Amino acid sequence: MSAPFREYDPDQALLFPPNLRDWLPTGHLVYFVLDLVQSLDLGAIYAHYDFVEVKDEQGQVIGRRAKTNRGQPAYDPRMMTALLIYAYVTGTPSSRQIEKKCQEDVAFRVLSANQKPDHDTIAEFRRVHLEALSGLFMQVLRLCQKAGLVKLGHVALDGTKVKANASKHKAMSYERMLETEKRLEEEVAKLLAKAQTVDAAEDEQYGKDRRGDELPAELARRESRLAKIREAKAALEQEAKERAARDAEAARAKIEERRRKEEETGKKIGGRPPEVPDPEKAVPEPKAQRNFTDPESRIMKDGATKGFEQAYNAQAAVDGEAQVIVASAVTQQTNDKQQLVPMLKKIEENVGRLPEKASADAGYFSEANVTDPKLQGIDLHVPPDRQKHGQADEEVNEPAPHDATIIDQMRHKLKTAEGRAVYKTRKQIVEPVFGQIKEARRFRRFSFRGLKKVAAEWNLICLTHNLLKLFRSGWAALPT
Repeated sequence: MSAPFREYDPDQALLFPPNLRDWLPTGHLVYFVLDLVQSLDLGAIYAHYDFVEVKDEQGQVIGRRAKTNRGQPAYDPRMMTALLIYAYVTGTPSSRQIEKKCQEDVAFRVLSANQKPDHDTIAEFRRVHLEALSGLFMQVLRLCQKAGLVKLGHVALDGTKVKANASKHKAMSYERMLETEKRLEEEVAKLLAKAQTVDAAEDEQYGKDRRGDELPAELARRESRLAKIREAKAALEQEAKERAARDAEAARAKIEERRRKEEETGKKIGGRPPEVPDPEKAVPEPKAQRNFTDPESRIMKDGATKGFEQAYNAQAAVDGEAQVIVASAVTQQTNDKQQLVPMLKKIEENVGRLPEKASADAGYFSEANVTDPKLQGIDLHVPPDRQKHGQADEEVNEPAPHDATIIDQMRHKLKTAEGRAVYKTRKQIVEPVFGQIKEARRFRRFSFRGLKKVAAEWNLICLTHNLLKLFRSGWAALPT
């Protein structure tokens, strides 16, 4: 009688198929990534390498290879690029996890052609080529356009807080800096006095060549902390002066506009004229903070958790046709008010024209934003007021009064049937994108530090989001 089970022998020797593409089912995402990378221009990455000729035993040139510091051939940039893109797509950006996957995960082994770069090599490739990898965002976006996934009928904007690669506990307020600086100055002074006393006593006891090591080490720790605090304090003071200079320029412009209107109308405008701050007298707010690990990150309130995190504000403009990200940015500003105009202009730079309609939540509204001449021709849907969940204003059918203010015109527009319908789709367009990035692909913290680098990494994240849209649309990448 035959056994009732299938044969099972974990120690049985097997040979993998000779073609790596037989290791995974047809249509797997890995094959799409491999074909897509073949179609991308990686010239910016290849330009980084010095190439040397490879010769056969007879001295004939048979090819070239990239030269590394160790004299060994570098891993092919196509493989390393595909590896990083696939890692971000699948929520595995850690270089150590990628190294492990190249040994244990069949998909990663197929993608790397069974090569196993170590985590230092992966991390170094990403660090060196981060800007070039970020630049691939535009190439993938153009492929999305070619595939018909970008229409620019309705684009929705939003921002999300992404944690910085730094702890909020490594931040200190300006007020505390002043207190700590004074305390450390006193401690350093006492230690210096004590050191002089100890030196004199040891010179008398042991001779002038004798030196104690414990006290100078203790002194060095305090001095280094004092130096870091003074550096951070100076940076906050410089930021305060720069902010005051911008405010002064804006105030002078308002005063000039006020004077011009008074000359035109012949009437004195009521109220106090704007005050022009003196940048040289500007000081930081007592609660202004600076992080010692990533000074360019900021303490921000996470809208989802309502908690405060050391973070950056990541922006995305998403096209309504297939949820393709058509513009991305990262800012240090905790709110979105100053992002409406630059984000919409970036869409024009990336795609070639402005969208027909654009929507954003109340955090983007200001009269200056919605009346900016750069956005002329866009049907904007940006409410001046935050709406409570489940609350809807009564629908209106009549046109807005001719003397309505900019704020009232926008409020009226969003109460019409058409305005309500457009704004209702905003959440459906942009918010799922952040959900897919943060939940499905588990990207909640940047790997790099500094605004320029995190902006490049955010571009890489947006690139991989768009890549998935291409993959799921059934579009076929054709190698060049």
